[in-house]
Amino acid sequence: MLRLITLNLLRRTSTSTPTCLQSSRNLFPESTFSKSNYHRQQQHRQNHPHQNLWQRDLSGSASSPSLSIWRRKKEMSKEGLIIAKELKRLRSNAFKLDHFIRSHVSRLLKSDLVSVLVELQRQDLVFLSMKLYDVVRKEIWYRPDMFFYRDMLMMLARNKRVDEAKQVWEDLKREEVLFDQHTFGDIIRAFLDNGLTSEAMFIYDEMRQSPDPPISLPFRVILKGLLPYPELREKVKNDFLDLFPGMIVYDAPEDLFEDEEWRRESEED
Repeated sequence: MLRLITLNLLRRTSTSTPTCLQSSRNLFPESTFSKSNYHRQQQHRQNHPHQNLWQRDLSGSASSPSLSIWRRKKEMSKEGLIIAKELKRLRSNAFKLDHFIRSHVSRLLKSDLVSVLVELQRQDLVFLSMKLYDVVRKEIWYRPDMFFYRDMLMMLARNKRVDEAKQVWEDLKREEVLFDQHTFGDIIRAFLDNGLTSEAMFIYDEMRQSPDPPISLPFRVILKGLLPYPELREKVKNDFLDLFPGMIVYDAPEDLFEDEEWRRESEED
């Protein structure tokens, strides 16, 4: 009799499923761990690569390695503020300045070095910006970057520093940096707005030879900057109409600049 009861208990326990196993199966369906489901997921990733990239970028775009450090928000640390202040104090003494750059600036963290350079550019301190420009390009973490060169060229254009702009342009060509069409338009407009027409048209010729497909908006930005220069504007306008034959270019009245010149002379008197 005892033997029969024992056998019945053994049969019940062997056929029944423990509660913990049942709950685990509900939380993690068997298909999740099956090989066939794994292969289906892998095949889906291969067939939809852009979707996978979008999902990865969504998880944390601020820390994504594809985001340029020159586009992130740059906040000055306490050490960065001290360094920037000392650089401005020593700029008239070449020997002390170079020694300070070797002993202190080169030891800055990447984020601090970037923020100090951006602050010097904002204050249009060309000499010091060029010094830190050289320091940045020697750093082990440095990688050629379109936005790094864009910021330098626009700062130099604001201050009409042609020789330094040529040096920076040679550096970026040597490093094979490629601008997109929007960046080309911004740089060319910066040179035009500061009266550097020959340099602007040189960069325009580089833009026309770029492998990046042309788009209309940068051309419109350039055409607006060329309003004071009708001959150059006509050349760019013809290029624009050849590339975008269905679009229209607004031409300002001929007496617009005569009125502006007369108003400027009357204000001076």
